[in-house]
Order: sequence, then C-alpha cells, then structure tokens
Amino acid sequence: MDQFTPVSALGGGLLIGFSAALLLLANGRVAGISGILDGALRPEGPEARWRLAFLVGLLTAAPLMALAGYALPTVSMPATLPLVIFGGFLVGFGTRLGSGCTSGHGVCGIARGSGRSILATAVFMASAALTVFTVRHVLGG
Repeated sequence: MDQFTPVSALGGGLLIGFSAALLLLANGRVAGISGILDGALRPEGPEARWRLAFLVGLLTAAPLMALAGYALPTVSMPATLPLVIFGGFLVGFGTRLGSGCTSGHGVCGIARGSGRSILATAVFMASAALTVFTVRHVLGG
C-alpha cells in the first residue's frame, strides 16, 4: 500500500457513497454487488439492463483508466489459483448466508440505518481483524 493517501481514500469513499446514493435515489435499489450480480444472472425485465451496466462499469473502469494513461497498482497474489477459487466459493457462500455482501451491508445498509447491516458489518470487521491477527501473529505470516 505504497500509494495510500488519506486524500485518495476520502475521494474514493466519496465516489462510492455518491454512486450508492445515486442508485438508491434514481432506481430505489441498493448497490450491493452480490444482489446486483444475482439479478443480472437471472434477468427479468428492465432490471437486468441497469444491473448489467453496473457490472460492465465495474469490470471496465480499471482498463479504461489505464488506457487514459493512469498508472494502475501492481497486484501480487501469493496464493495458488485453486486456493483463490476456493476462497471465492467461501465468499459466495458467506454472502448468501449473510443476505448480502460487504458493499451492500457496509456502504448502503449502514447508511439506511439497517440493524441487520450494522450487525453484519461488525461481524465482517471482527472476522477480518481476527484473521489478520491469526495470520500475522499466530501463524507468523
């Protein structure tokens, strides 16, 4: 995280919050990625179009920024591909089990004052802290 600055973090957070608020105000929908993906995979009527547009925007934003001349951060993944795929399945299972993902609960649910989202986000954060502590201090990673 050599490129982290509080200004860029604040700017990114403001853009995410503005986008989530705009989607809620314009379409009455929550910007939870798991729900958007689920709806795009089971298209029904006009809902599928905005969901697909949202997902295309997520996937094309970084390549478009690179084409515009912005330097993208280098990504390194020390895990093997099977481990990454297994982790993806675990995330998907947890998303279904928790009735939403971190973006839906953490960004949109808390902003709406949803008790379920506040609790879910607290569990996400506690789990992340416990995982980092375990990997760094117990397993010595």
